[in-house]
Amino acid sequence: MRNSLAIRTAVVGASALLLAAPFTTTASAEPASDTHVEQLEADQLPAELVEAITRDLKISPQEYLDRAAKAQELGAYAQEFKSERPGDYAGSWMGLDGQPVVAVTTTEAARIAADDGYRTHVAPVSADTLEKTLADVNGWIAGLPKEISRAVNSATIDVLNNQVVIDVANSPVGQALNLPTLLENTKIVLSPDGGGSVDPGALGGDTYITSTGPIRETPTENISVCSFGFNAVDDQNNALNISAGHCNPAEGSKSPVYLPNHANVDDSQLIGAFSQSSVGNNAGDLDYSVIKFDQSGIDAGLDRAAVRGANGTTLAITGTARPVIGAPICKSGQTSSFTCGVVAADRVETQLVMADGDSRTVRGFAGTACTLAGDSGGAIVSGTLALGITSGSNSSGAPSCNEANLVLATSGGTSNLGIPVGDILDAADRASGGGIGSGIRVRTAG
Repeated sequence: MRNSLAIRTAVVGASALLLAAPFTTTASAEPASDTHVEQLEADQLPAELVEAITRDLKISPQEYLDRAAKAQELGAYAQEFKSERPGDYAGSWMGLDGQPVVAVTTTEAARIAADDGYRTHVAPVSADTLEKTLADVNGWIAGLPKEISRAVNSATIDVLNNQVVIDVANSPVGQALNLPTLLENTKIVLSPDGGGSVDPGALGGDTYITSTGPIRETPTENISVCSFGFNAVDDQNNALNISAGHCNPAEGSKSPVYLPNHANVDDSQLIGAFSQSSVGNNAGDLDYSVIKFDQSGIDAGLDRAAVRGANGTTLAITGTARPVIGAPICKSGQTSSFTCGVVAADRVETQLVMADGDSRTVRGFAGTACTLAGDSGGAIVSGTLALGITSGSNSSGAPSCNEANLVLATSGGTSNLGIPVGDILDAADRASGGGIGSGIRVRTAG
């Protein structure tokens, strides 16, 4: 069994800068913000998550929670700053020392951000200009012949270097690719071608399998394997889960979803079906799905505000978050369990070539947490807040994260594409037409 539409992505530039040193914290003025996020206490985190944080991020669990909360404060401040001074705002991120940074294009804007308690960085190009450049880049890529556009892995706004980075396969086609002169502020890079108590119930992060028809009538090679993301609920009190759109073997259809019986796949338990699924273009360039559970899914435990990590331990979800560059993240998935990293880029767009040859644009954020095949659809958290779901990675074909880290160390390390949970909720609500998914929200503890 496998995930039949695994997405491979490669993100460079910002990732390398953010991985250049371990994280530390230093004292600074507290940023002014009205944002408040509820987090669990450090001693409430499952032991396996604590192990992943200290192993992958080299910081303490309390520093992980503090950095995650501070990143959300920065995100709220940056959103307000950009709306008030769009020409002056050039991006924001969490620095290697754990302190928030706001990039601006004028000294006056730098003074304002500094007075509000933020470290500042002066850059030549505004965030709005970079976003326009990224849109121009993707329009140019979409117009290329398919045999050429396949050489483009992704296009990313690299806030740290104030430019758009186009990641191209190091192949004859990729090496011959030339940017049109109208695309400014861009750079092309070449990449390699190609512990707590165990909960027996089903949770976000666990495995599900799906097929286009009844599981008993489906050949094993046509069964897709993915991970549940965050459990959700809508205004009609439907029990839902948000996952990846490419996990649905028949996009837009109500493909059945099963809890796998590993001893006998034919006896896997039907627990619901996809109610929505989309991969790029038609839903704001998102790769997302909404699964509606029947009573069997509810009885299995898929109406709880929790995700699973390693060895059956669980993490309670206490709220939602937005991607902020440099924010610490951890992902839960059925293949590699808890792994951690940071947000390397808060906006990435990549071309996905589907099985029928159709090319789709998928938009999300880049992280550095190791992600393997089968982790697709799984939950990504920052602190104990729901951040996004896993869409794909550059390590999906690796047998383990240890091997992925060794092989990819010379080319920037592991990277994964996440789809922001806030964008998914907005898209699913709009697509619901007042039906299933109307008013959808992530289940939270408390």
